[in-house]
Amino acid sequence: MLRKYLAVIDETDEARIALRFAMRRAAKTSGVVHILALVPKEQFVAWGAVQATIEDEAERRAEALVAGAAGDYFNQSGQRPAISVMHGDAVEMLKGFLKEHKDVAALVLGAAATGAPGPLVAHFAAASAGALPCPVMVIPGSLSNEEIDRLS
Repeated sequence: MLRKYLAVIDETDEARIALRFAMRRAAKTSGVVHILALVPKEQFVAWGAVQATIEDEAERRAEALVAGAAGDYFNQSGQRPAISVMHGDAVEMLKGFLKEHKDVAALVLGAAATGAPGPLVAHFAAASAGALPCPVMVIPGSLSNEEIDRLS
């Protein structure tokens, strides 16, 4: 069974860094990458059409992120990654994903270079870390591509 590295992506630099680390790690361990985009549920808007438009735009942004990341991974590795787009609360969606996908060898998250590490890192690398079905790799957002390549 191949090692599967789960990388959660969004539009942040730290997500890009975490994905690069996951891609490099998968290549060095003959593993694969699963790219997951989480689309937050929008707060209720009084007009249904406005809310539908907002949710549709968020979905398109997530799909574009996943497509771009998948293309980068394919160009670097020659392999097609598994991809998923999920809707709802990020922490709950990710917990559910890990519960359903027992083949994930590591959850790879990026921490912001400055300030708070981000909600997923804060949740999964803290109180919940001991109950996870796989290790969590927290990749510092301050690393350069060269440092990621050396460390992965």
